[in-house]
Amino acid sequence: MEINEIVQQRKAKLESLKAKGESPYGSSPGVLREDIGELLNNFQEGKITTVAGRIMARRSHGKVSFLDIKDSTGKIQLYFKADYLTQEKISAFEDIDIADIISAKGELFKTHTGEFSIKVEDFTVLAKALRPLPEKWHGLKDVELRYRQRYLDLIANEEVKKVFLMRGRIIKAIRGFLDGKGFCEVETPMMHAVAGGAAGRPFKTYHNEYDMNLVLRIAPELYLKQLLVGGLDKVYEVNRSFRNEGVSTRHNPEFTMLEVYQAYANYEDMMNLAQDLITFAAKEALGGVNFIYQGKNIDLTLPWTRRSFAEMVKERFNIEPADDEALMLMKLQKEGFAKDKKQLTRSQINKLIEDLLGQDTIINPTFVTDYFTSLCPLAKTKKENPLISERFELYVSGLEIGNAYSELNDPIEQKRRFQEEIKELNTDEKKEVDEDYILALEHGMPSAGGLGIGIDRLVMLFANQPSIRDVILFPLLRPQGTDKNTDKNTDKHG
Repeated sequence: MEINEIVQQRKAKLESLKAKGESPYGSSPGVLREDIGELLNNFQEGKITTVAGRIMARRSHGKVSFLDIKDSTGKIQLYFKADYLTQEKISAFEDIDIADIISAKGELFKTHTGEFSIKVEDFTVLAKALRPLPEKWHGLKDVELRYRQRYLDLIANEEVKKVFLMRGRIIKAIRGFLDGKGFCEVETPMMHAVAGGAAGRPFKTYHNEYDMNLVLRIAPELYLKQLLVGGLDKVYEVNRSFRNEGVSTRHNPEFTMLEVYQAYANYEDMMNLAQDLITFAAKEALGGVNFIYQGKNIDLTLPWTRRSFAEMVKERFNIEPADDEALMLMKLQKEGFAKDKKQLTRSQINKLIEDLLGQDTIINPTFVTDYFTSLCPLAKTKKENPLISERFELYVSGLEIGNAYSELNDPIEQKRRFQEEIKELNTDEKKEVDEDYILALEHGMPSAGGLGIGIDRLVMLFANQPSIRDVILFPLLRPQGTDKNTDKNTDKHG
């Protein structure tokens, strides 16, 4: 039967229910309703109960019918027999379908096969579904349909629901860990006058009342560090950030980050914080620190490995921290890379180098340290070598999970670096020095450590999901009907 015929048939049943005095979008049973999972876990034969959920299956055997209904906690069988129902309800029963949402009242019992069931004495239609559930949902090849109609994905695929329940547990564990360490959760603006705190192209917007151009934040970092100036020594934010750049299995334009800042700490402290926080979250979400990600055995047991970015670049390309862009490019081309490039900015060279170094070969958690200062405009430099920054990136199974600095708190140096960064921009996008942030630094920011962790990627890792779209309930998608094969991975963020 065609979908339009099914819809028309169900609309006719909707009108039939109304004609029989039913309210097909009726009132909820409220506090009378019990969770199905709780009933099954504490089954009491003979108990009168009220449940509600979506009809997932329907079977008839003579004068007896069975419905399977499911709520968010479990599934139970409903037993319908004319002897236990009024004539009005028997008539209304003819108009209900799989996918309808109903409440049902009755007595708990076990069938002769031992299945927990409810002998229904009354029911109410809470929502008449005008469209059916998709058939053979697990065999669908069009994954984009699953993302566009996530509600159907959640109904039909229990494993998908488990991913998002795990996501909630991970975020809850992160908050609990940081709260227990004395950190204060805060909220900072999502609309910024100046895009800052990270490298990335922002989404633009406009405020009518103030006649003001704004951007959606690419990172909350600069606001959070202003709170350190104000005397909030330990702060964190689970934040939504936005970058108007590429889409890939690891990148979505709207994404979730954890950012943590601690006064009087440094990047070494952030290493300890990162490994303690992530292992805690793993234990809470997975029950341990060993798990499988995409066929690879991951072991979070401490201590975690460290590798020097500067040493890897020296060994692979003979590039030194003091090299300028032209020399870096020449050395890369000598090794056979970027031969078609005549000029690249430092950030472009850095992205190219990171791709060529092959962090995908890193399986167990590894801190990559000793990044060039020229690539870290917000990080302090090492005393023994000002060309190297106090920064690390954390990789697990090829995924960049975290990034951390000893935060630069010198307002004069910070402004100089911002200005240098703007000069190097090879784009039509205009960028300004965030003078409000410089003003805050001029009032004195304590030395501090800052840590960012990509929540979406951490969930990918723990839930064993290959794509960031599988851990975001409603990922951004192209308009239907456009080319699905033109997404590009052009950015690098959480």
